[in-house]
Amino acid sequence: MTGENGNIIEINGLTKRFGSFTAVDNISFHVRKGEIFGFLGANGAGKTTAMKILCGLSLPTSGEGTVNGFSINGEQEQIKRHIGYMSQKFSLYPDLKVWENIRLFGGIYGLGFKELRKKCVSIPESLGMEDYADKSVSSLPLGWKQKLAFSIAMIHNPEIVFLDEPTGGVDPETRRMFWEMICGAAENGTTVFVTTHYMDEAEYCDRVSIMVDGRIADIGSPEELKGRYGEPDMDSVFRKLATKAKRF
Repeated sequence: MTGENGNIIEINGLTKRFGSFTAVDNISFHVRKGEIFGFLGANGAGKTTAMKILCGLSLPTSGEGTVNGFSINGEQEQIKRHIGYMSQKFSLYPDLKVWENIRLFGGIYGLGFKELRKKCVSIPESLGMEDYADKSVSSLPLGWKQKLAFSIAMIHNPEIVFLDEPTGGVDPETRRMFWEMICGAAENGTTVFVTTHYMDEAEYCDRVSIMVDGRIADIGSPEELKGRYGEPDMDSVFRKLATKAKRF
């Protein structure tokens, strides 16, 4: 559900504390519908903690906001039903077959029997995996597993999908193909919220935020950020901001 201003995510003053440690420190930002939004930060910067709150998996200590029109403070179950999510750790069941994973997660997302039957055929076909639909997921190459996980995260046509370091550990060619899938989803109107450690991937994003010590150090399009800091690429921008970190 997009707001009147065209934003599908609105976050104001989001803070998350664990005892005396402040993992996320009063951050505010928005994400527009259909945007590829990069959420960057070094390990320990607070990005995964913030993403869990946006996905309805954790409550904030303070602050407010909405994801797809649902409150991060009181409508976590609604948020989870209306988003797609792919974790940085492979999230499908390795001992189940490809089609069994599709049927399982499609059922969790509420697809009916007829639609599930169609998806069990159409998803492997779209990925060029028709001959592997009856194989266990554990037998697939990592790149295929990741592409399958992304397709399953999109199985219920969510308006927004969260991807937590989706290309970690895959080869450059598979990363390129995966980003073609991401860009295709965005072109079809799906908002993509993605974290990555590969700064060349940040160049594919419409806008990027960079977190340092739990705060958003800066936010803007890749071209805006490179111009602002006089750097030739996003890797150089990231390094310039991340070196200011006091916690590791």
